[in-house]
Order: sequence, then structure tokens, then C-alpha cells
Amino acid sequence: MKFPSPKPGFILFFVFVTIAGRGQVAAHYDTAFVESLKKQALASVDNKAKPVQEMVDMVFSFGELGFQEFETSKYLTGVLEKNGFTVERGVSGIPTAWIARWGSGSPVIALGSDLDCIPKASQKPGVAYKSPIVDGAPGHGEGHNSGQAVIIFGAIAVKELMERNHLPGTLIIWPGVAEEVLGSKAWYIRDGIFKSVDACIFTHVNSRFEARYGDPGYNGMVSVQFSFDGEAAHAAAAPWRGKSALDAVELMDVGWNFKREHLKPTQRSHYVITDGGDQPNVVPSKASVWYYFRERTYPDILSMYEAGQRIAQGAALMTDTKMSFRILGAAWPPHFNKPLAEAMTANIGRVGMPVWTDADQQLARAVQKLVEAPKVDFEDGTPIDGLRTTVDALKGSVPFSMGGGSDDVGDISWNVPTIQLFYPANIPGTKGHHWADAIAMATPIAHKGSVAGAKAVALTLIDLITNPALLDSAKAYFTNVQTKDVHYVSFITEKDPPSTFLNKATMDKYRDQMRPFYYNPAKYKTYLDQLGIIYPTLEPAAGR
Repeated sequence: MKFPSPKPGFILFFVFVTIAGRGQVAAHYDTAFVESLKKQALASVDNKAKPVQEMVDMVFSFGELGFQEFETSKYLTGVLEKNGFTVERGVSGIPTAWIARWGSGSPVIALGSDLDCIPKASQKPGVAYKSPIVDGAPGHGEGHNSGQAVIIFGAIAVKELMERNHLPGTLIIWPGVAEEVLGSKAWYIRDGIFKSVDACIFTHVNSRFEARYGDPGYNGMVSVQFSFDGEAAHAAAAPWRGKSALDAVELMDVGWNFKREHLKPTQRSHYVITDGGDQPNVVPSKASVWYYFRERTYPDILSMYEAGQRIAQGAALMTDTKMSFRILGAAWPPHFNKPLAEAMTANIGRVGMPVWTDADQQLARAVQKLVEAPKVDFEDGTPIDGLRTTVDALKGSVPFSMGGGSDDVGDISWNVPTIQLFYPANIPGTKGHHWADAIAMATPIAHKGSVAGAKAVALTLIDLITNPALLDSAKAYFTNVQTKDVHYVSFITEKDPPSTFLNKATMDKYRDQMRPFYYNPAKYKTYLDQLGIIYPTLEPAAGR
């Protein structure tokens, strides 16, 4: 193997190790050389601030729901291919899913972030009151428009250093398709996409800048659609000849709501009726209800899932209808890797929080007033007043959690040593899954927070590529601590297809209305400029 020549003023030494039993030789660089790489990476990401901003704004303007991220995926894969990555499309039978690869040999590092947005969350950025771009349309009320810029430009910065210095390693970039319906990552695991991966960096928007290890307190979940088949009849002239599928749905919902009293307080369960019949004078022959069953552990999630099936079957018996069900999504409660979190936290400390302007803070406080944000953070009691100005310390497993949201990165975390980076691109105190959460997401707050996140990703990638001991420690933690007593069992099987039909009707309804508002970076410096928004706009114009 040909090793790179030492840089002037740096000392290069080698540690020969066997990688994956293949007898390959790896180079280990001294501290000075690694420090040089990190300084170059930070400068490189700074130089990419403009393309970071363009990607954040572009994906924001697409505003695509889960499984329908066609414009988003086309754009992102185009950027990756222009930067030398090889792209495999349509992975796991999901048209909007893809895997981008660059490099060769070990280590193999995967980087992922989500793509999809929230129904009815269309909102003009930088405007601190409700002002949709397209009324009723989806929008990035979760901030997923920023995450791919964080991993892509962090990875490109490191790729350039690897090329110049002839460093071995493989970078894999992947999208969290349909995260809001927990619809892809368990399928990626089932289909072996992460089998060759040594470690995974996952990023998610936040108002904090931090990494955690262990159990962060999330719930896992299974998402299930229950469908009932009955028999139609004239609802007034001969209702006794009908068998109402809607009655079965309503009886199931009543049964589940009585069941709640006898579930642990850590559970979360919610449902929407996705098909309640056609019109009142026809006894509904078909009806469906969509459930999320959430709990803190796999056994408790499975218990809820099985209870839901029994209640659904009972509703079918009471109404003389037939019941069927299918899994639409699934997520394990995540567990994040301690050595990777320690490395990431050190790099976060080096990067530091973005420098917020008075305009940034004015917008943040106006949004906090708009959503009636709490005065203090429920988790750690820190005040909520504008944007955070300090990075967070490393946190480990929560001692106890009352339960909450879910993310299907949990399935990946139980199969590969994984770290989640929270980067500071949104406003503290918002509700989540709400149009107000989109207000900051194509503004300087999101742009600067995403650049900071990309720097932390780049520095941690350098650690993983140049320090075999870090990977060894990560794998030891994964084997000897995380999975010592808990073993992953997927909720899905080979018979469960991805639910790619979800959200199609909604995007078909709104896409043409949204298309004229797609960001044009060749013509406008920012999406705010394209929309004619003065930053920040805190109140409606007089007479509005």
C-alpha cells in the first residue's frame, strides 16, 4: 500500500493492524497530522456555507411528505453525484430511498438524516405569525430540510482531505425517508444495507448543540392500519341488511380508550380514522383506522400491538365484519454509543455555538411568544428566552422517562454503533410538528446552525477515519454494554412491504401549487429574498 508523504513540520508514524481479517495495512497518523486535518476541515466547511444555505433553502421549498420526497431525493443525489459519489436508487423497494457511496476499504462510516415534512405546516420563513406559502399544504414543521446539508457538506469536506492525503475509508450517505411515519429505517436493516458499516453518524435538528449516549428516553413504536370489511346497504331503507365497517372502527377505538386505563403511564397511543365510509346514506362497507402504539421497551410495545389486534378482532365480532391489519412503520427505542458520543461532544465544544445576531434573537423571542413557550425547559430547567448561546455537556442514559416521541434510527442503533448529533438550527420552546416550527428553518438561524453541525460531523469523521482505537472502543461498548442483555428483534418481516402509498394523494393535490415557489438559487441569494421577506418580520403589516 502506498502511504502519503509527511507534511512539512509533521511527524508520521505507522501502526499496522489487520482490518476485518483481510490483512490490509492501515496508517495511523500522529496528533499533529490529525490536528492539521481538523483545521483544514473547519476551514473547508466555512467555505461551503453558501452551498449549505442553498441546500437548506431548496429542500425547505420542496416541502414533501414521507415516501413522496421525489424532488428532494432528485436534488440531493444530483449534488452527491457531482461530488463523486456513486448513487444506488430505489433501495428497499422505496422509490425515494437511495444510498450514496464514495471511497474504498475500511473504516466504513454511514451518515444519515431525515427528509420528510409535516402535513398542513406550510409557512413563510422568517415571519413570526401564521402565513402559509400555500394554504393547507405540507411544510417543514420539523426542520428535516436542514439535516442532509449537515451530513453532505461535512462528508464532502472530509472526502476532499481523504483524496489529498490518500486516506483509506468508505463514506455512505443515506436518507431517512418517511421518518414522520417511521417508514424506512427498519426496512434498511431488514434488507442488509448496514451490514458492512462500522459506525453511523445520524443528525437531527434541534435548538441544542449536543450528543448523548445510552437511552435518551424515547419511546419505540409500531404503526398499524386496521381495516374492516362489512356490507353496504341503504342506511335508511334497509340498515338491518348492512354490516357497518365504520361501527367496527368506532368500537375498536372505544375499546382501546378503555384499555388505556390499564397501561403503563409511559405508553403513548394515538389514532386517526383514514377511511370512515363514503356518504351517510350508505352503510359503510369498508373503514380503516391507523394506530401508533408507543412504549419504552420492545416487550411493552409488542404487548400493546397484540392487545390492539385482540380489540380489533373483538370489534369485528361485534359487528359481523372481517378485520385485517398491516404494519405501516416501526421503530425501536434508540441507544446511542458512548465512545462516539464522547468524541462528538469534544468536537462540538471545539466548534461552539453559532454567533446569533439581534435579528436572530428577535425572531426567536417573537416565535416563543407566538407559541406560548414555557418559561423553562422541562428537561433541565434552563430558561427559555431566545436562542441558546452555549453548547450542552455530554449526557448519558436518562434515569427514567415518562415516554415521548420516536425515531426509527433506533433500529439502526441496535445493529451498528450509532451516535445522534443534535445541531442548533431551530428555536427553543416550540411545540414540534407545527407550522411555527418551520419559521426558522430557511433563515440565518437554520443556515448557521447547519454549518455548525457540518463542522462537528466533519471533525468526528476525521476521528473515525484516523483513529482505529475509537472504532474499537465503540464496537466494544456496542457488544459488551449495549447488546449484552438486550437483543434486537424487528417488528417487521420479509412479508411487510414499505408503505409507499402513504401521502401520495396529499402531494398530488398540492405539488403543482407548490412548484412555483421552489427556490431558485441562480436568481435569488436566499429563499427569504425570493419570497420578498424582510428578516425578521415580527408582525403583520398594518391593515392586514
